[in-house]
Amino acid sequence: MSSTLETLQKKIAGGEDLSSIVRTMKALAATSVRQYEKAAESLDDYYHTVELGLSVVLSRDLESAADPAVDESRPVLVLVFGSDHGLAGRFNEQIVSYALEGYWLEKKEAGNRLPADKIITAIGEQAISRIRTAGIDPARDFTMPTSISAITPFIQLLLETIEWWRSGEGVERVLLFYNRPRAGGFSPRAETLLPVSMARLRETRLKWQSRSLPTFTLPTARLLSALLRQYFFVSLYRACALSLAAENTSRLAAMQAAEKNINERLDELKTAYQHQRQAAITEELLDIISGFKAVRGGATNGNGDH
Repeated sequence: MSSTLETLQKKIAGGEDLSSIVRTMKALAATSVRQYEKAAESLDDYYHTVELGLSVVLSRDLESAADPAVDESRPVLVLVFGSDHGLAGRFNEQIVSYALEGYWLEKKEAGNRLPADKIITAIGEQAISRIRTAGIDPARDFTMPTSISAITPFIQLLLETIEWWRSGEGVERVLLFYNRPRAGGFSPRAETLLPVSMARLRETRLKWQSRSLPTFTLPTARLLSALLRQYFFVSLYRACALSLAAENTSRLAAMQAAEKNINERLDELKTAYQHQRQAAITEELLDIISGFKAVRGGATNGNGDH
């Protein structure tokens, strides 16, 4: 009985330690979610301003210009944003599955011609391992930033990598795959970084709040180059920040579920401990009563013999 009680005590102590760790992880995830969401939200107005700037610079060409033709025989650069750490539910599994299969299946069903080759670049150890499990070796892999301040240098590195693939491999199309938070969880998203959508800029141009367009004094090519650099930077930054927010949203949900399961298990263990303890106390009382009766009975028999 004592060994059973000791085992239950150890299990309860272990469960309480685990519960403390889960609560800490849950608090960190909840804090991180808001930080990364605010980082992404803070760029929304700037992103829109850059789009407006592009629509103004290209205003003469927008009315008649179609989206740039892409050579489908050339490889497509695919950037998959995952996570370096686990305990995030199906976060990595879902985005990797969508990037490798789901998105392309949707394109095929829509009748679009699929590219001949894809260059997979994975971000985050968990995503990398899942891509390799699918039999694909990423052409390049990165670790995810661990703080807001680390996102900017990471994006600069990504831009250098994209430029390297464009100049070295003739890549004309770049796709971003990342999870973004939504009510109750997250959802996978695909976004075209290159080529820039003329249709989207045309739609942005139609939302201009004034009848007259602003003028600019910089040479058109120079201004366009500067705006495109900002456009690519902000697009990648938002994708990274939203992916980190979605990761922590998923981890928060996983920790909440884990905390519930641990608390339920602790309740079961504490109930079992109380029952065992009560049984042990009852057994001890019965032994005492039995011993008392035996002693008393022996004393009575002794008096009778005397």
